[in-house]
Amino acid sequence: MRIGELSRRTGVRAHQLRYYEAQGLLEADRGTNGYREYDDAAVVRVKQIRHLLGAGLSSEDIAYLLPCAVGEAPELLGCPELLDAMRTRMRRLDDQMERLARSRDALAGYIDAAERTDGEAPPLFACVEPLSA
Repeated sequence: MRIGELSRRTGVRAHQLRYYEAQGLLEADRGTNGYREYDDAAVVRVKQIRHLLGAGLSSEDIAYLLPCAVGEAPELLGCPELLDAMRTRMRRLDDQMERLARSRDALAGYIDAAERTDGEAPPLFACVEPLSA
């Protein structure tokens, strides 16, 4: 099937499919006319990519995981060495969430301090704790 049909069958735009190919996530043969030709397995592969992107994984992470992906959802079977990579990614996400929570708390402190004043400007940094190293 050509890229237009793959796009219709997966709901993914052609430019995204070309991006997946450029990232090494999706393979296509080239016909004598130069058009990309995909087999039926590409439909499942695109769905796997979309699920893994939805989980917050980068293209690089996905390229590493795809050889172990089974099914559309996908399940990552038979690759126990990937558990460390996924745990590392989850720790990075946890760290990001902690930083975002601190930023949110700081902003809430600024808003709260500004709302408590009667038109007088509060000391700018009096309402939040400094960042630790």
